[in-house]
Amino acid sequence: MIPLLLSGSPREIFCAGAVLALIGARRLAQFRLNQLNCRHVQAHADKIPEALRGVMDETTYTKSVVYTLAKGRFGQIENSLDALVLMAVLVSGVLSWTFEIVQTSLGASAWTSASFLLTIGVLLAVLRLPLDWYAQFRIEARFGFNTTTPKTWWLDRIKGFLLTLALGAPLVGLMLKLVEWTGAWWWLWAWAALIGFQLVMMMLAPVLILPLFNKFTPLPEGGLRDRLVTLAARTKFRARSIQVMDGSKRSRHSNAFFIGFGGFRKIVLFDTLIAQLSGPELEAVLAHEIGHYQKKHIPKLIAWSALSSLVAFFTISVLARQDWFYHAFGFAPGNVTPALLLFGLLAGVVTFWLSPVQHALMRRYEFEADAFAARVMNDAQPLVAALRKLTEKNLSNLTPHPAFSAFYYSHPTLLERQRALAPSPI
Repeated sequence: MIPLLLSGSPREIFCAGAVLALIGARRLAQFRLNQLNCRHVQAHADKIPEALRGVMDETTYTKSVVYTLAKGRFGQIENSLDALVLMAVLVSGVLSWTFEIVQTSLGASAWTSASFLLTIGVLLAVLRLPLDWYAQFRIEARFGFNTTTPKTWWLDRIKGFLLTLALGAPLVGLMLKLVEWTGAWWWLWAWAALIGFQLVMMMLAPVLILPLFNKFTPLPEGGLRDRLVTLAARTKFRARSIQVMDGSKRSRHSNAFFIGFGGFRKIVLFDTLIAQLSGPELEAVLAHEIGHYQKKHIPKLIAWSALSSLVAFFTISVLARQDWFYHAFGFAPGNVTPALLLFGLLAGVVTFWLSPVQHALMRRYEFEADAFAARVMNDAQPLVAALRKLTEKNLSNLTPHPAFSAFYYSHPTLLERQRALAPSPI
């Protein structure tokens, strides 16, 4: 295999070089953002910000600073290795070499191509396993968050890989068959197939997939259940049941969410969340989640995702017609599979720069859900108290750098949420 930057026409060499430059630019930006954040955290390490007094004691605050810095250092290593692996597989010719061997050995059918794409995805995920292991069993364990066992951790990965193959192979195979069946408009049909698949999975995943990883049990009868059922009725939020998920099986981090549609909707609370918050605080957290539903944030995000997918498929269809794009990475033109693979590998290089826009939208939704919860509860204090407790329990960064927050935080900081809730009665 000859490094692709040493062969090809000037246009093809420029394309490959430009892609490497984009990967390098993203890595440089990641490095600088992480560096800014760590310095910002260290600059505030000696004193808790006045507005956040009482969230943590001094010992816990120091621990949160050390936790943030540890994740920052690990993130630098992780991002560097990801960039190096991506560069290596793109310019070494290994992808085109493997694709040629697969087609020669197994034929050029849609199902062979689908298997190739999924195999590459699984292999790249396998390369990340040592990093994922270290994050779970070194960093998370060091700060008291890890509760999973090596057996459970490996079983989760094996189940994930098997599900990827079982669900991904038919979907990708169908999309590649649509290329054969529908001609120039394949990208529109493939997009429709993907959206249909995603909608079906949103309905089936709570029943068929999530129980493979976690145990769900009904919230026992009692004051908490009565409080939450009353809240759901008061906010006209229909739910079939309130379930408790054994999140403590893997981590001490906590969460709450709802799954399913219509009458099949279920409210899910992590058992760790129930252990950490009081009844009014749990009610406020659920009111926040219901706020997302009542403000129609979920369908808006689904629509945004669908539009993004449509643009992505159209872009792939354009790239699939450019011989220079194929040759730049060692592929022979004429098969859409390499275009799908290359787009999948490179999409993050572009979308990284758009993440502040995406996160700004999501943070706006969080503010709206917070305001809904405060109004429904007729008191912002339970939600503020819950946010402060969750920040303390998760050792969250109290002083992130604004630029780092813009690129990486889908939720506003605690300080921002407190200030937004301040006008509400407390």
